[in-house]
Amino acid sequence: MSLDWNAAWRQQVLPTLANETWDLIVIGGGISGAGILREAARRGWRCLLLEQRDFAWGTSSRSSKMVHGGLRYIAKGQWRLTRDSVRERQRLLDEAPGLVEPMSFMMPHYRGGFPGPRVLGGLLSIYDALAGRRGHRFHDAQQLHYLAPGVKEDDLLGGTSFVDALTDDARLVMRVLGEARADGAVVLNGVRVQQLLREEGRVCGVQVEDCEGVGLLTLRCGVLAVATGAWAERLRLPDAPRQLRPLRGSHLLLPGWRLPVAQAFTFLHERDRRPVFVFPWEGATVVGTTDLDHHGDLDQSASISFDELDYLLAACSQQFPQAEVVAADVLSTWSGVRPVVGSAAGDLKPSNETREHVLWQEPGCVTLAGGKLTTFRPQAIEVLKACATMLERPFVDDAAPVFAVVPPLAIQGLSANRWRRLAGRHGSDLPRLAKLLVELGHDTVGGTDTLWAELAVACDTEMVLHLDDLLLRRTRLGLLLPRGAEDYWPAIRRLCQPRLGWDDERWQHEQQRYLELWQRHHGLPDAAQ
Repeated sequence: MSLDWNAAWRQQVLPTLANETWDLIVIGGGISGAGILREAARRGWRCLLLEQRDFAWGTSSRSSKMVHGGLRYIAKGQWRLTRDSVRERQRLLDEAPGLVEPMSFMMPHYRGGFPGPRVLGGLLSIYDALAGRRGHRFHDAQQLHYLAPGVKEDDLLGGTSFVDALTDDARLVMRVLGEARADGAVVLNGVRVQQLLREEGRVCGVQVEDCEGVGLLTLRCGVLAVATGAWAERLRLPDAPRQLRPLRGSHLLLPGWRLPVAQAFTFLHERDRRPVFVFPWEGATVVGTTDLDHHGDLDQSASISFDELDYLLAACSQQFPQAEVVAADVLSTWSGVRPVVGSAAGDLKPSNETREHVLWQEPGCVTLAGGKLTTFRPQAIEVLKACATMLERPFVDDAAPVFAVVPPLAIQGLSANRWRRLAGRHGSDLPRLAKLLVELGHDTVGGTDTLWAELAVACDTEMVLHLDDLLLRRTRLGLLLPRGAEDYWPAIRRLCQPRLGWDDERWQHEQQRYLELWQRHHGLPDAAQ
């Protein structure tokens, strides 16, 4: 396989796919599909992943960025989900330093508020026991003045700290896909599955359309795994029951200086007693999340509503009243649609729905519905066990690492922290990135932590088909810089246009397309502008 995993490679490989009979075809390029592919590829299965838009285009680039054990699931009695989550959180911290990093969380306590220090401490003791390590501590009000400057002080009793983790969710997907590719998997974006092929009552392949122009292809496989998140019901038989309840979660991104926090804060919103978060991420500050039924067109990116904007700004005012954050302070927004499996009764509030996943099976096809980013590996194992049964192959969970160890690489002028970050995000591509650092230097883009060399390596070897792939998912510059990085477009164009092989007309088209997309789905809602 060519090391240059890009549009030119894609154009060459696509017509040859129909000549293969695949052991497994995975549909869906988010974290769930990536996890399934990675576990199959390292077992030597001949496997292919197809994504109709871009990798992590849906929920897997629009999550709350948290790799957490789900503290609130304990209170709901979801012990297995919490146990699996804390174990997988620790696995990811151990295997992917620089990509998944520990983060201190603080919950302030107020007189008469719930949960109080004793109740939360009890829950965290269970949380710590499941994780196998103690990670929480109570701080009195005087200590909190130093640990959490700017937090609301009226009736403040103190705060409880505990440890979870944060990630760049889109880069996590790319890293997992990279591990699968290293073990021989074939991975393509811009390929839409039109229908499943069935023979004698069994799924035996798919008919697909190349969204970039090659045409229709018929691909055959031993078994199919569908991991398309909120879109999972689209390929089911027409008479299959509809169980998914798409729920939208929206977030605000503020400049770090506008609401500076050194750790994550979690608290209950005064309006509905839902937990919300304010936390540092990539040098900025995230405020999230909402949780409500999403009735929009799933074929369009989700967008924050004015009511959600007002809700999240109210959260800032509630917990950090002196900051006086307003809509004009917002750098960008994002909204993701959670693929939640609805309760049978259908009468639960969105936040009360379980985050457990389920498998739907028919001969030759396994569909994963629901699930969480943190638990993508055990979810993948469960899917592959079902697939192996259909293929009549043995299968065991050997608990092998998801990520290969990144060997140390001496890069002159690069700090240990910068190396850790780059190794976490790029894994085995680090040597290529090191060569680009010699060529392009160590400058970052606009005060972010993103190097110009990271843009170059994305264009060269990370299957960028459109400008939003580059600025919203391979890097997060479109979220972190004002107006979607508009001030840096000339410099981005000089570096990236020749690497992508786009002529001037194509670049102008991509730029206009990206601007319209950003304003509609990552800017403020019209009523707030």
